[in-house]
Amino acid sequence: MLIPYGKHFIDDRDVKSVSKALNAPLITQGPTINRFEKAVCKLLKVKYAVAVNSCTSGLQIAVQAVRKKKMNFVTSPVSFASTANSILFNNSKPIFTDIDPESLNLDLLELKKKIKKNKNIRGIIPVHLGGAASGSKELYRFAKKNKLIVIEDAAHSFGSRYEDGSQVGSCKYSDMSVFSFHPVKTITTGEGGMITTNSRELYQKLIVLRNHGIQRDKKFFKNKSLSSNKYGSNPWYYEMVELGFNYRITDLQCALGLSQLKKLKKIINFRRKLANTYDSYFRNFKNLKPLQRHFRKISSNHLYIIKINFKNLKMQKNQIMKKLQSYGISTQVHYIPIPLHPYYKNKGYKVKNIPNSINYYNDGLSIPIHLNLKKKDIFKIIKILKKIVG
Repeated sequence: MLIPYGKHFIDDRDVKSVSKALNAPLITQGPTINRFEKAVCKLLKVKYAVAVNSCTSGLQIAVQAVRKKKMNFVTSPVSFASTANSILFNNSKPIFTDIDPESLNLDLLELKKKIKKNKNIRGIIPVHLGGAASGSKELYRFAKKNKLIVIEDAAHSFGSRYEDGSQVGSCKYSDMSVFSFHPVKTITTGEGGMITTNSRELYQKLIVLRNHGIQRDKKFFKNKSLSSNKYGSNPWYYEMVELGFNYRITDLQCALGLSQLKKLKKIINFRRKLANTYDSYFRNFKNLKPLQRHFRKISSNHLYIIKINFKNLKMQKNQIMKKLQSYGISTQVHYIPIPLHPYYKNKGYKVKNIPNSINYYNDGLSIPIHLNLKKKDIFKIIKILKKIVG
């Protein structure tokens, strides 16, 4: 049986939670969504949370909530395409800055140079690759000094902490944080995402954008003569005030999310312990180097990424991946740098200014790390890697 690089962890309590939600009066737009949002607020010590149907949707409306005409945003080229797409969807331009080869996050020196050269940049979307939220404090201070918006792509970072110990998603170092609850992430709602913020103004915009751009709070109604008469308010009334989307999540998904939250500490501890185990064994491998090793204590360790010396091995990455698969071990690449995609190449993006990102893409490989791994699976992975690349 193939060992997947990532997998959701579902137990009987999760099944019971969803089953209970199925028997509730409302299975969408019901009270379980609000309960899930409040539970996340309490956990992360943040004022507001907006649950959505994916991290992609969350990023898109987060950008829309702060957009003023056309805005340029700096972001990482090493991410899933949706990070940059969320900027383009908002008639704005993504500007890619190279990564730091150790943290795999935005290189802060390069970021500062880029922003000083380009006065049209109005925001930053840092990507916490693999769950490591390094450099967030310095980045945020620089951003606020230069009046820039910070939206964290925290898809990998639910359960991560900043270097000062505060939680990613508390928005201590951002205006908004956006999480993913895809099945391979720390916790899952099947598909789903969450935006957190400490700004009431942004929160009000987000809940409207999530639901077709519709405002249902009578305090904000513009057509007072239509919303009520001398007999009182019209209970059916609502107003479309923005061009929004149906990015709502269901009560079923949030029931799963609430159950999954109870396992968060267990999941994080397992991932951290496994990452440390890998580190200890791979330390003496000649052609393999663990990446992001210095961030294990603060990271969710969503990914375990290794750098392989393919030149020494006289092998290509696809050969190694196929070899590992023949032994029943699945691996993955996170990610193809966004400027390499045909769509972005056709828009004029080039890779000459992101050498660290290209080097990482050429040499990096993600190996299995998730709660379903048994001890025998873990040591099989170590043994086979030793045999193939050690």
